[in-house]
Amino acid sequence: MSAGIPRPAHGKVGEQVTAPTIGVLALQGDVREHVHALAGCGAHARPVRRPEELDTVDGLVIPGGESTTISKLADIFEMREPIDKRIAAGMPVYGSCAGMIMLAREVLDGRPDQRGFEAVEMTVRRNAFGRQVDSFEAPVTLTGIEGEPFHAVFIRAPWVERVGDGVEVLGTVTEGPAAGRIVAVRQGNLLATSFHPELTGDLRLHAYFVDLVRAAG
Repeated sequence: MSAGIPRPAHGKVGEQVTAPTIGVLALQGDVREHVHALAGCGAHARPVRRPEELDTVDGLVIPGGESTTISKLADIFEMREPIDKRIAAGMPVYGSCAGMIMLAREVLDGRPDQRGFEAVEMTVRRNAFGRQVDSFEAPVTLTGIEGEPFHAVFIRAPWVERVGDGVEVLGTVTEGPAAGRIVAVRQGNLLATSFHPELTGDLRLHAYFVDLVRAAG
């Protein structure tokens, strides 16, 4: 069965659709930008830094930033085991850039001591597109996202080198030297992109995730 975008939960005429509560892992990275984008899609969005805060949300965003720093802080703030348990229980999670690295089962070119949540059956290469000076923007067509190609912002971004049988490729780079590289995937309730949609003002990808969280509830 295709893991395309779930149908919006419109409900009956005169019936309000329940707004899901979505947390943004607030250890490091673009937390405020994701909170703003999720709120713009009708979700109750809030930063999450402690296990008791994680208990109050229906879904979680792991933002872009520095994957090695997020890995260390996940241990310091005692968030690793609670997030592992919620993912195993089916909680929807979206990881962008460093968040994609944190969700990957295998990471190439990472630090020996960094650990992610190893939830998505994929291999990603850290800083695959180059260092900060090699950051770039490019159009990406995403499966399940209607309209024009997504204007994707890549900052020291990873790419996906391998996916397992249960992983759906949602988007690839379509032009330039990195053409064909996988930059967006979904495995069940888990979504990951190499790029930063929170920096563009285009809310379609966040709306996709909000619908996913709503459908999972």
